[in-house]
Amino acid sequence: MVEPGAIAAAAEAERNMTSQRDQVRDALQRDLQAARYAADRAFRQYDAADPENRLVTSELEARWNKTLARVGEIENKIAGHDAATPQPSPMSTSEMASLAGNLRAVWAAPSTDARLKKRIVRTVIHEVIADLNDVTSEIVLAIHWVGGVHTQLRLPKRHRGQRNATPDDLIEAVRQLALIANDDVIAGVLNRNGLSTGNGNRWTRERITALRSYRKIPVFRPQPDGIEPWLNLGNAARFLGISPKTLRLAAEAGEIEGVHPLPEGPWIFSRSKLTTQQAQQIADRARQNPKYPAGSHQNQKSLFPSTT
Repeated sequence: MVEPGAIAAAAEAERNMTSQRDQVRDALQRDLQAARYAADRAFRQYDAADPENRLVTSELEARWNKTLARVGEIENKIAGHDAATPQPSPMSTSEMASLAGNLRAVWAAPSTDARLKKRIVRTVIHEVIADLNDVTSEIVLAIHWVGGVHTQLRLPKRHRGQRNATPDDLIEAVRQLALIANDDVIAGVLNRNGLSTGNGNRWTRERITALRSYRKIPVFRPQPDGIEPWLNLGNAARFLGISPKTLRLAAEAGEIEGVHPLPEGPWIFSRSKLTTQQAQQIADRARQNPKYPAGSHQNQKSLFPSTT
């Protein structure tokens, strides 16, 4: 299905279908031109008739209306034809052949959603036959590819009472990450940390959404006024007027409260904790450092109310 010859044949078939659709549209355009000419001719006859001769004018008006209806009918056919005509592919045949030769890249691309993956599977797999092997306690899958190749896949059977549930600590990490990130970002963070679903699959936006819905975890929504109650490390450090490294070291030392759900993931800080006296002391200490950037002192002062 995805060999170069098959792609070339599909491209040629698409060109033939496009040519046939163009021929149909050209025929409709000719019919429309003829109908408009007939309507214009009927109008001229009606306009030239003596208004006093009502019998003649009535007949000419009826003919004119009939030709106008014919024009509208053909215009509707053209509109329906255009609506039913698929748009041409923005990719060239060589580009499609290149992608077909690297389906793994298409499958793993961040922009590939579940619907596209299902279309890929339906395109390249003819059928899957499942059998049970009680001796080895396995499920044996025979995959029949469209190109004629067969692949066997063995999966362990689930034992009675076995549950492939998502670990509680991972659920808690998702709950915390949802304070500052959408489902796409959360899925990427979990995958970077080598975490998988209870069934051993990679995390996707759809799976994060399903997990949140089942566990009743609110979705992240940016605040309309831009004042977020939870900030990542960079935004929190910018709020305090210090470097992200300084804030991270303070959080790791327990000098300021911050949450770090996963090793390869963001730090999370509550905006309310960044306005405390303890946070101000961290910022003051950073300003006393000889390496503190010049000009940041005034910006830092404005973040905290006066204590005098």
